[in-house]
Amino acid sequence: MTMKKGKLGLLLTSILLMLLVAACGGGGSDSEGSAGNEAGTGEGTQAAEYKDELNVALTAQPPTLDTALTVSAVALDTAGNIFEQLYTLNAEYEPVPQLAESVERSEDGLTYTFKLRQGVKFHNGEEMTADDVVASMNRWLVTSSRAKVLLTGANFEEVDPYTVKLTVEAPTSDVLILIASQAQFPSIMPKEIIDSAPADGIQEYIGTGPYKFQEWKQDQYIHLVRNEDYQSLDSEPSGFDGRKEAPTENLYFHFVTDHSTRIAGVKTGQYDVADSIPIESYDELAADSNVNLESFPGGALTAFFNTSEGLLADQKIRQAILAAFNNDEIMLASFAKPDLYSLAPGYLNTNQVQWSTEAGAEYYNQANPDKAKELLAEAGYNGEEITLLTTKDYNEMYTATLVIQEQLRQIGMNVKVENFDFPTFLETKNDRSKWDIFVASTGYQITPPQLLAVNPDWAGLDNETVKQALVDIRAAATPEDAQKEWAELQGFMYEFASSTVIGHYNGVVATSKKLEGFELFEAPVVWNAKVAK
Repeated sequence: MTMKKGKLGLLLTSILLMLLVAACGGGGSDSEGSAGNEAGTGEGTQAAEYKDELNVALTAQPPTLDTALTVSAVALDTAGNIFEQLYTLNAEYEPVPQLAESVERSEDGLTYTFKLRQGVKFHNGEEMTADDVVASMNRWLVTSSRAKVLLTGANFEEVDPYTVKLTVEAPTSDVLILIASQAQFPSIMPKEIIDSAPADGIQEYIGTGPYKFQEWKQDQYIHLVRNEDYQSLDSEPSGFDGRKEAPTENLYFHFVTDHSTRIAGVKTGQYDVADSIPIESYDELAADSNVNLESFPGGALTAFFNTSEGLLADQKIRQAILAAFNNDEIMLASFAKPDLYSLAPGYLNTNQVQWSTEAGAEYYNQANPDKAKELLAEAGYNGEEITLLTTKDYNEMYTATLVIQEQLRQIGMNVKVENFDFPTFLETKNDRSKWDIFVASTGYQITPPQLLAVNPDWAGLDNETVKQALVDIRAAATPEDAQKEWAELQGFMYEFASSTVIGHYNGVVATSKKLEGFELFEAPVVWNAKVAK
């Protein structure tokens, strides 16, 4: 989940480039389905042929493609082919212009003036201008849960048809990072789409990206087609930045919630890319000569507690649950191979020196059922039922939930598990009367204020200490001061027991060895990918 950091070498892409030249028959070649790419031009060298479609197997159906409204990784990964942003992230996790040409920040840090690229066309043929950008960005400011918290009171306005100005209430160091990040990214779309959008999300997916929305067949797939009028940047591909060639005419994102079906499909070539590979299938796929397998630092498996309603509104009961957690046991069951996960209390990537901290370690991975029972007794727990919310669509989330259920039963708690498909899981999560704990795979973020663990809209943590700490982090005079503020906040969150990192996991993606031009950067990047016949 998505989700989906800083300059992290370990998170940078694993580029899978395996060239396969297809031999052609004697009298000529069948060009149907070929993108016209060639493997060579010398005498006797024949043109390689490529398929006209690329098939991606997703572990869940996206809840929406309205990027401002979701943190779902499968939604954001798919929508990133349709929509683009003012700024995006390059491979060094630096914010760089995408639909903007440049930005100028005022000396007082309160205004950002963006010059827009001219001649950029939406998929409906209309040119992108300032009124589209203003409408898109102002909607993002009031619909994205992150933007609402971190850019409160901000506003975009038109300066001229190719210039917009952002005004913020206070100077902070992370404005461009927030605008460029993938999590709930601000898609630029036509003003008329924004104006007609209902509260539950846009109904027409019209962007500026290299692929256009074609069809959403519920419970089966999303079909995108190449944008023949796409105006790409000329720079080398880097992260989400740079040239986008769209060599494959059709992209299909299939919803394959059954893990064995996803595994079989990538082995037979039915799917060219398969995400969220269950770790128990790792060795099987690694031994397959037709499959490339890549693991990469994926994020933190995190348990979130309902601090606002129900039994867990009692801090002592939450602390009892933390005392009971045996994180190593949970992670081993969820990820199977110890070399594909690690234990650490930090919410951000442990290799990100700026934000790495052990604060709160005394509450982490305690595996102390006796202490847990004592805390439950002090809280007056009397066998009341608690609900663990989960989804089988993400194997590690479901498995972790079952292990937690058993660990809590061992300390005398009455625990039930409610399982839903992923979109229903997200919808149910928003009704805090229906759950007490849920586990989520949370992708790494660049800065602490972007974490779901501090976002009140995610799990209901509405705490003034947390809110003030976020303000202090963003306004810190030096990186050292910001790091100190974050360490204090992380320690408070563990003591308050609003959530806990269970462990840090590696994500696994499988691809066909016939796939070329594929990159892995926060998400599978397929807009430069093609599949040899």
